[in-house]
Amino acid sequence: MLFWLIVIAVTAIACAALFYAAGPRTVNATSAELDDANSHFRVVLAGIDADLAAGKLGEAEAIAAKGELAREILKLKADAGRAAGTLRDMGRGPLVAGILSTAVLALGLYGVLGSPDMPSQPLAERADAAAPAIDLESAVTRIEAALTANPDDLRGWTVIAPVYLEMARYGDAARAYRRVLELGEPSADLRTSLAEALLLEADGAGSPEAMELLAAAAASEPGHVLSRLYLASELTRLGRYKEAVDAWNAALALSSGDEPWLGAAREGLAVAQNDGVAPADTQQAEMIGQMVSGLATRLAESGGSIEEWTQLVRAYLVLGDTAKAQAAFDDAVRAYPQAFDRGDLDAVALGAGLKLNGATP
Repeated sequence: MLFWLIVIAVTAIACAALFYAAGPRTVNATSAELDDANSHFRVVLAGIDADLAAGKLGEAEAIAAKGELAREILKLKADAGRAAGTLRDMGRGPLVAGILSTAVLALGLYGVLGSPDMPSQPLAERADAAAPAIDLESAVTRIEAALTANPDDLRGWTVIAPVYLEMARYGDAARAYRRVLELGEPSADLRTSLAEALLLEADGAGSPEAMELLAAAAASEPGHVLSRLYLASELTRLGRYKEAVDAWNAALALSSGDEPWLGAAREGLAVAQNDGVAPADTQQAEMIGQMVSGLATRLAESGGSIEEWTQLVRAYLVLGDTAKAQAAFDDAVRAYPQAFDRGDLDAVALGAGLKLNGATP
């Protein structure tokens, strides 16, 4: 009740101020004095708004303070004496009707849409109350109900499929991704997501359907890395090492050198090259791979010592890449055609079964 009394009082004051402003009046205050008064009132009004935002004042208290400020403004206007010039009367009849209509409309709308019974609260607390915590299970239940009513809702299936995957509901995720593929345009991403759900649902047992989906994804989009990584990983798990090496190399060929999956892919390649057995130190294998790339580039561009060529050939052999080791050895022989200049290089190469000048040693 107190709130409504304050609102009505402030509305009446505001209407009176507008009514008074529209009538004929004269003032004797100088421009400087009026500017100072206006500046003072603006400062006070800003202070009220700041206290309201900080929670120091409730809404009712802030409204009362603004009402008092309005009375001070009216008092200053009323006390102003005569001065040169009288402002022209705009006609009070239409103004009165407009003011009353606006006041009634504003109070009526607030009564219907507002919350006059809400206790005073700081702004931060009201934001929390207006935004309740989201319950994931409830949200999923609502989406599922909507999809039951409209099973052809592509957007709904697209939203819920990755949520199922995140919730470890792999069977539901696979079902959702199937619907997305049925209702929408098949893509490499969608095929890979369905394959991922199937592989997770199989829990290490593998899935022929997933392999088909991954192969189709890689074929439909040559630059799609994720499908190739999944494919290479499954081929390695299945013991199809030659195919796995090709798949790992195809994925690595799409790398720019700083991807987060690069280390894992190199380790996977090393395992496939070693017939499924992880190297003793996969971190060392990764470091060797990075070193080899830089060293090979430098030797190809500007050449190097026989020791550096020997290091490159040995590194390729450690990585199990015999073809690149043979190519590096051939380049080294062309750079150092005299056998006595090559020192340990020939021993390392011939001991690994590499060929010298196209002949088997």
